Amino acid sequence: MTKYYTVTTPDIGKDGKTRFHKVGVAFPQNEGAKSFMTIQLFATPVNGELVLFEPKPDSDDGQVTE
Repeated sequence: MTKYYTVTTPDIGKDGKTRFHKVGVAFPQNEGAKSFMTIQLFATPVNGELVLFEPKPDSDDGQVTE
């Protein structure tokens, strides 16, 4: 299980492709916690939609990058 998720908001471009803009991070809570996840936003999505992704692994040293 990953230690955090990248929080994004989708945006459909003029070319019809969906692009995801990072707006925060989400941290799963420990087992037995009353809440499931903590989400920290540093931007407010204007469309009201959030999409969470696992961070992409870095091919060099196993560290996660965004």
